[in-house]
Amino acid sequence: MSAVLPPVRDEFERTLPPLEDELAVERPRSRWQRWWGHATLRKALIVALLALLWEAVARWAANDLLLPAFTQTARAFAQGIASGELPAKAGISLGLLLQGYGLGIAAAFVLTTLAVSTQLGRDLLATLTSMFNPLPAIALLPLALLWFGLGKASLVFVLVHSVLWPLALNTYAGFQAVPETLRMAGRNYGLRGLRYVLAILVPSALPAILAGLRIGWAFAWRTLIAAELFFGASSGRGGLGWYIFQNRNELYTDRVFAGLAAVILIGLLVEHLVFDNVERLTVRRWGVQR
Repeated sequence: MSAVLPPVRDEFERTLPPLEDELAVERPRSRWQRWWGHATLRKALIVALLALLWEAVARWAANDLLLPAFTQTARAFAQGIASGELPAKAGISLGLLLQGYGLGIAAAFVLTTLAVSTQLGRDLLATLTSMFNPLPAIALLPLALLWFGLGKASLVFVLVHSVLWPLALNTYAGFQAVPETLRMAGRNYGLRGLRYVLAILVPSALPAILAGLRIGWAFAWRTLIAAELFFGASSGRGGLGWYIFQNRNELYTDRVFAGLAAVILIGLLVEHLVFDNVERLTVRRWGVQR
């Protein structure tokens, strides 16, 4: 019985016509497209539009006591910078913030290390976060004043509370998402305890940890400003919150807005100069995050 062979087709080549200019794969971008491709410029345009809207609404209201114009606020901000008052107040607030933020990070690391190491640690973290995470940090300030008195310790206490729980939750969630293959590799190399956490869990969970650090920073910054508004000056030295409160009492509304602008600018600088650069140098460079 002879095998049936498939038919053989003749080979041929077809020459494609050249691409026209409008069908080219790569086209040079216009100046407007290159300009619009920069995220910084797009954000600056949004800020400029908001400033114009603010100026228009303030001129329409014509009441400097309730809503000063953008130009008036910018002038008060420049005067505060030139006199050194705003930088001094910002330095006091940032000094307190760094103390509470650092202690909160250390406490969160201890809790999450216990949680990934022992069952008791997991139960402890779940119980404490369920109890204290929904509790506003500013609500603890009267109790902190009762315990620690009129001093920096009261503010640092509420800052630790505002940082600890969101950072601990995000870090633990990141640890739980580490692939089992990496866990097994770490155990095969004999890593246990703190070495296992630092060498395996922390690098893999770094995107979640950075997200927790961002949330903790935002919570701590707004908690500090609110606490200074309520608490006033610490040891005769007040920060940005006290600057806003004091000028509100003296009806210097343009300085109040200048203090709020300083709070916003510091938040933006920390986000872009610190957290964005850390992400760019770590998780984005490693391909862990887009």
